[in-house]
Amino acid sequence: MKNLYKSILGFSFLFIAGCTQEAETNTTELPSVAVKVQKASGGEKTHYISASGQIEAIKSANISTRMMGYIQDIPVKTGQKVKKGDLLISISNTDLLAKKGQVEAGVLQAKAAYKNAEKDYERFQALFAKKSASQKELDDMTTRYEMAKAGLDAAREMENEVNAQFSYANIRAPFSGVVTNTFAKEGDMANPGMPLIGLEAPGKMEVAAMISEADIQNVHEGMKADVSLKSIGLTVEGVVSEVSLSAKNTGGQYVVKIDMEAPDSSIYAGMYANVQIHGSGSNAGDANRSVWIPEEALVHQGQLTGVYTIGNENAAILRWLRTGRSTGDEVEVLSGLKPDETFIISAEGRLYNGVPVTF
Repeated sequence: MKNLYKSILGFSFLFIAGCTQEAETNTTELPSVAVKVQKASGGEKTHYISASGQIEAIKSANISTRMMGYIQDIPVKTGQKVKKGDLLISISNTDLLAKKGQVEAGVLQAKAAYKNAEKDYERFQALFAKKSASQKELDDMTTRYEMAKAGLDAAREMENEVNAQFSYANIRAPFSGVVTNTFAKEGDMANPGMPLIGLEAPGKMEVAAMISEADIQNVHEGMKADVSLKSIGLTVEGVVSEVSLSAKNTGGQYVVKIDMEAPDSSIYAGMYANVQIHGSGSNAGDANRSVWIPEEALVHQGQLTGVYTIGNENAAILRWLRTGRSTGDEVEVLSGLKPDETFIISAEGRLYNGVPVTF
């Protein structure tokens, strides 16, 4: 019995020693990861309000007619340059020509009636002065004369209206520019208000960008902006020229227009652009509490965002953050990291909670 007791004690001692040795071995087996660290910077930075939009010509028009008729001729094509006053579209005016003949005949008839009434009026004035005509006869002749004059005026107004309709039949360029689109072809029926030709004045471009309700209060006319067009690898400067204060018809977004100060000849209307509006923080008093870190240091897991910091015994510790604005390649940290705290910006191996790091 005594020997059995000694055997159990010996076996237990060996088992505990083995476990201790195994734990020490596992601890020493964790390889360290070489990392690059940085301290979180504090202070307020220039706030860039990001948005996207499309390039538009500042001076553009969809030209239509005010009369109905068949399109007779379209002497221009898409991409063609035109000068102010150049003919864009001719609409058949056969019916208008017939109406013009009727109106001209009406004007001649009204002129003849007016001249006849004028002579009679002058004659009766002379007779009345000699007391050879009564007051009633003079009044009747005066009424006839005024009616003839009004009839002539109405005929001339009708003539002016017909002449104006002829200008609607021959549509001319209201300004010099480039034809961007033709919405109809020869033989089509043109209706009043229907777009027929798209025209834009080149050289003056703007961006119509959509701004969220969280940023619209920080956007004002005169602010500078950077307009980037990835499709052609170009970035130009711009200035905010218009700020809409209603999002009723734009799906909760606010339209901001940015004039491009020096547009390039390779920029065309309809191109997509990314806009960075130079602003300032909405809370100027928060400058001392602002913390900024490089975006490349962030760790994303689902909807969570964090950063690895240095813990006890130089171990990596993942800390979750609440982020805010973005400025270039840096992100504002609203909570989770204090100014001058050290965090890991990059690593040569895989990071996880508790892994030893060297820097």
